[in-house]
Amino acid sequence: MDAVVVKTHPLDPLSLTEIGTAVAILKRDKALAATIRFPIIRLEEPTKADMAAFRKGLPLARLAFLLALDISNGETFEAIVDLTSASVTAFTRLPLDQMPYGQPPVMLCEFETVEATVKSDPRWIAAVKKRGITDEDIPLVQIDPFSSGYFGLEFEKGQRIVRAVSYWREDVRDNAYAHPIEGVVAVVDLVKNEVVDLVDDEKIIPVPKKKRNYGQETFPQTREGVKPLDIVQPEGPSFTVDGWKVEWQNWSFRVGFTPREGLVLHELGIKDNGKHRPVIFRASVTEMVVPYADPTANHFWKSAFDAGEYGLGRLANCLELGCDCLGHIHYFDVPSADDFGQPTVMKNAICMHEEDYGILWKHYEFRNGIFEVRRSRRLVISFFATVGNYDYGFYWYLYQDGTIQLEAKLTGIIQTAAVAPGETYPWGGMVDDNLGGPTHQHFFNARLHMDVDGGGNTVTEHEFVPRPWGDDNPYGNVFDTRTRVLKRELDSPAIASGETGRYWKVQNTNVQNSVGKAPGYKMVVMPSPLMLAQDGSTVAQRGGFAKKHIWVTAFDPAEKYASGDYPNVHAGGDGLPKYVQQNREIENADVVLWHSFGHTHVCKPEDFPIMPVEYAGFTLKPNGFFAANIAMDLPPGKNAGSKDNREADCFGTKDEKRSSCCH
Repeated sequence: MDAVVVKTHPLDPLSLTEIGTAVAILKRDKALAATIRFPIIRLEEPTKADMAAFRKGLPLARLAFLLALDISNGETFEAIVDLTSASVTAFTRLPLDQMPYGQPPVMLCEFETVEATVKSDPRWIAAVKKRGITDEDIPLVQIDPFSSGYFGLEFEKGQRIVRAVSYWREDVRDNAYAHPIEGVVAVVDLVKNEVVDLVDDEKIIPVPKKKRNYGQETFPQTREGVKPLDIVQPEGPSFTVDGWKVEWQNWSFRVGFTPREGLVLHELGIKDNGKHRPVIFRASVTEMVVPYADPTANHFWKSAFDAGEYGLGRLANCLELGCDCLGHIHYFDVPSADDFGQPTVMKNAICMHEEDYGILWKHYEFRNGIFEVRRSRRLVISFFATVGNYDYGFYWYLYQDGTIQLEAKLTGIIQTAAVAPGETYPWGGMVDDNLGGPTHQHFFNARLHMDVDGGGNTVTEHEFVPRPWGDDNPYGNVFDTRTRVLKRELDSPAIASGETGRYWKVQNTNVQNSVGKAPGYKMVVMPSPLMLAQDGSTVAQRGGFAKKHIWVTAFDPAEKYASGDYPNVHAGGDGLPKYVQQNREIENADVVLWHSFGHTHVCKPEDFPIMPVEYAGFTLKPNGFFAANIAMDLPPGKNAGSKDNREADCFGTKDEKRSSCCH
């Protein structure tokens, strides 16, 4: 690893040695069979209370969480291994064969077996041959295993299954999504390694054969006139890295990583007048779901929970310098484990760098000639995960004025549907000849374990309302802010409103700011849809977190994920809708703020063969947290590399260097 950890901090990810040791201890103490696989191995993180005790000098055990799956019979166990005492402190069989069921995420080693299972099934062979696929074609057919959803069918109940769809290819480098084999869906039992159900639609739709490839060889004539644009920091970056701890522009935090969530930020806080002030104890994206709006055989069941059913962290990319990340980059290599529990390194899984972000503040006072402007700079901490056809980037931004932002970037290849010649596609948009893209939605959920000024926090909801005409509003121009305190969990599920400017603040009412109010941070919700599937649908039951933008819960270490622990082949009813039914007190408490956000995608020709990036996210802005604009002390730096393009070069006279002026 290039993030060399000299002394392990309690929040650091498990090291390669710790992963290997945890697996060895569990195998030794529980005499695990050779058929055991490990979909998840991660740090069992200490709580806020644990960390407070640790800072007082009390010992803190180093714990590993392991999910152990026996692929011979599907039995699954949750284990906690105490690395400090070298012992197994918990080993619990999960009742996944009982309602509401659920399964561990699908593993890569299982993906690798599905193709052979499907292609050896005579019913599948007969079905694809009806659609013009020959024996010579079959070896190159692409089989996509896809998390199956849940519809109460017998072969789903308590079973470890995936649904598999197929795509024709003439060459292994072809973009298979241009050639869907419509109307054929194989249901594969991953334990039995057999096809337990096959859908063969009566309507035969020809396979689209027009190629829509995207490899570099497809575009030998590239666009001209793209001059180099280099990001240069000749004196190096402004951040410092010590193991997994980062400091930048008064900010400090610790980098974490889990197989399900990917990137995690721990103990995020900012220095204000020499004092460290906590803001968020833990921040991550715990789930995302992609429900499709096509009711036909190939698509109605598609609703991938990309974190809970696959693992965003397990599917993280190795990021490439100069392509994924520009400038002076610090990469974090992440210790991980394969399906067999063998330690492995995910190279360049996390990228961190600084980038310019335009004007931070500016004023030109014509009366006295004072002209001041400061440019904004932000720290970017990011990773990318590829989940089948889609690619998702998650970018945390920290700003010099105390702002925090999360941006999700959506790109990759859309799901496609074959359309019969002469017909139009009723469930989405046409993207090419005989090729449709199903309308669908993407929903993310960010979990923010708040810690504003290190005490009990209170969440309030605010919106703007016009004041009626009257003696106190004689001109009709007055409007008010309506505020309510979220006292219990069932007060919290809420929908954002652009019409009323509805927003939320997380405040520490135990502290006063410079104007006698509670310091806080404001959740700025970007325009975002909600899940449009009917409430009684299975996807709405399983992904109920996407029915509201905001949820607030009392902290419980067992409530880690917006969709619950095991959404794979789960009947639904878990996660946030279940958590808030406890209706616990959340005023002046240790609270978790959950925010659901996303994008509704109606496919169009411009989305194919690879869609340009779409953006979704949110911002947390200081609101009464500081006594003033904390970015007033930024130096009036000049960018020596800037150039007036009207000049021959970036120099005026021989001794004068032209540069942008910030005052």
